[in-house]
Amino acid sequence: MAICLVFLLAAGASRGLTAVALAFLLLLASPAAAARDTTTWLARYRKAYKAAVGGEKYDRRFRAFWDNLRFVDVHNAGAGTRGYCLGMNRFADLTNEEFRAAYLSASATGGGRGRGAAVTIGERYRHDGVEALPECVDWRQKGAVAHVKNQGQCIVTGDLVTLSEQELVDCSKNGQNSGCNGGMMDDAFAFIARNGGIDTDEDYPYTARDGRCDLAKKARKVISINGFEDVPSNDEMSLQKAVAHQPVTVGVFTGRCGTSLDHGVVEVGYGTDEDGNDYWLVRNSWGADWGEAGYIRMKRNVTARTGKCGIAMEASYPVKDGPNPIPAPPSPVVPQACLRHSTCPTGSTCCCTYGVRNVCLVWGCCPAEGATCCKDHSTCCPADHSVCNAKTRTCSNSKNSSDTVEAMLRFPAKRQRGLSIVEELVRSLRFNLLGTA
Repeated sequence: MAICLVFLLAAGASRGLTAVALAFLLLLASPAAAARDTTTWLARYRKAYKAAVGGEKYDRRFRAFWDNLRFVDVHNAGAGTRGYCLGMNRFADLTNEEFRAAYLSASATGGGRGRGAAVTIGERYRHDGVEALPECVDWRQKGAVAHVKNQGQCIVTGDLVTLSEQELVDCSKNGQNSGCNGGMMDDAFAFIARNGGIDTDEDYPYTARDGRCDLAKKARKVISINGFEDVPSNDEMSLQKAVAHQPVTVGVFTGRCGTSLDHGVVEVGYGTDEDGNDYWLVRNSWGADWGEAGYIRMKRNVTARTGKCGIAMEASYPVKDGPNPIPAPPSPVVPQACLRHSTCPTGSTCCCTYGVRNVCLVWGCCPAEGATCCKDHSTCCPADHSVCNAKTRTCSNSKNSSDTVEAMLRFPAKRQRGLSIVEELVRSLRFNLLGTA
């Protein structure tokens, strides 16, 4: 029986398994039919190109769409023997190269555990070859998996909390993590453990683009983990045991199945279909119109020790042994005085923006407590990365360190009403010289 999955192989030289989602099947690939189907597809996915029909951009997108449509047509003609069919979705106007550049990680590993974080091989899920495991598992049915768009869930405490992907994009720059250019699952776990937790998606929402780390939200630690461990490599039985206990992050190669992993997904279960085919149930992060409502079933118990597409090579899971952090009660809102005539909000740092003869006339506020005010008079650095680099507008934890974060921009301090800069200069000079204003 052929299963119609929601991924499409993008056009390109490799014709590999670069996953591009299925929405509906389009089986006529003549130019005229493709043009009609393109119009329908554009309306369905609410796409509009700046250039009109016949323009250069439209023609380029149409050629990619037609190439993909013909590829789907050829594949589906033999879908009965392949076990699955393909279709067109919102990615269907991209070439293979364009899709890989936009949606796959630039931090691909070459078949080993090429990770930034220290690797700990966990023994708790190592299979001894004898232990009986459940025949099927689906963590979605246990309420332990968030909406398909989002990453992260908490199951030790019994509560499902959608965690902030954007905090990882903006703030987790350790190891091989580099925002929207991709990263490693272990490095993300290491960041959460080192930070003492992570904020919620509701408070720190996903924007699908690189941003400046919001230090105030980074400090809001709603869910914590003690660390992370890796499943023993190239062992599908140990991976099955791990998935029987909790969802597990895995890396997969999305070309014609190899082992140079370039995409991270979450394994949320496994089972066997009515034809006797063992499969892994995998949640992707490309939206609910990809695969089977955002999920895909990948073949399990294959001959290769690495598993299908390298799925058993670099699996890892968070380790949590205790309760989540207890939110601190809100602090009273008391403005911080910048000397005598300007104030900054609680939790920020006063930084002088402009001064004369050691008298600050214009104050700014750094959005972090105990920050370093950089000499460029416009940026500042957090306490844990206190070394300013004015040329690159970055902050490091020590001189010449590669561990850097983006410098923060100051914002104007609130001035005392009715006091001009000249009056403040006079009063400041009198205060400095005479001790009275």
